[in-house]
This record gives sequence, structure tokens and C-alpha cells, in this order.
Amino acid sequence: MRKWMPLALAVLVSPALVQASKVPSQPASIENKVRHELLMLPYFSVFDDLSFRVDGGTVTLFGEVTRPTLKSDAENVVKRIEGVTRVNSQIEVLPLSPFDDRIRLQEYRAIFGYTPLQRYRLGAIPSIHIIVKNGHVTLRGFVSNEADRNMAYLRANSVPGVFSVTNELKVEG
Repeated sequence: MRKWMPLALAVLVSPALVQASKVPSQPASIENKVRHELLMLPYFSVFDDLSFRVDGGTVTLFGEVTRPTLKSDAENVVKRIEGVTRVNSQIEVLPLSPFDDRIRLQEYRAIFGYTPLQRYRLGAIPSIHIIVKNGHVTLRGFVSNEADRNMAYLRANSVPGVFSVTNELKVEG
């Protein structure tokens, strides 16, 4: 009789373990999945900025993108994540402008062409994002120290034809 007791106990407890594994995803798990999916978007670049907020099963997407397809791709990949019930997209598609395209290229060269800031362009997604809208530049992302934050701002401000530069870079740590 005692030999069968552990087996009987295992049979009785196993349905409870199966039910426990079906508990909905935790918000932190959803956040990690959303972050991963957004970073894996094929056309997400240094000239785009995406962020999000998770409230229960609702994910709100924020940011600016240069391509309309990137906006729809972001919405679609987030909708497919387990535990997400609703996606609220507040993503703005930046207007098409050869003037802004020229500024983007010049800003990229000014910031990432400067030797002390080159390390921030490494990796699939650089840690400094350059958002250009109607000649106004916004820097977003993370840098290692205050000196790099200020240097990126000075380099961005040196590009001719830029109306204003807003420095929203954050120092890690």
C-alpha cells in the first residue's frame, strides 16, 4: 500500500499543476515580450522612436516613425502577443520631406561621425535616436554620462538648416 501512495499523490496533484501553468501572463512578462517584438521590427532604425505602456491586457504604443508600414507592423506584432487584449496606437508617422531626410543624414554624420560618440551607433539599434520633424530635431535614448549627452546635443545643434534641437537623452545609471 505504501508503495502506491506517492504514485496516487502524483496523479491527484498533476491536474492542479496543469491548471497553475495556464495562469495568464504577468505584466512584466508581457512588457518583455512587447519590448522584444518592437526591437525585432525589420525597419526600426535610428530615425524612429517607439515606446509603450502596459495596463493589464491593454498595450499603448507611443512614438514617431518614418514609415507608415512600421506603425502597422508594430501594432500587428503586439496584437499577437499572448495576454494582450487591446492595442491603442499613438504612433505618429513623420511627414515625407526631402528637407527632413537631408537633416537626418547630416545629424547622423554629425553625431556618430564624432569619435567619442561612435560607440552609441554599435548594435542593431543605436542607443541614440534622431527624430526629425519639419526641421526640428529631438534626440532620444541613453548615453553613459552627462558629457556624452551634452556633446550629442552640441553636435546636433551644429547642423545647418535645423530650426531647433531638443535633448531628451537620458544618462544610464
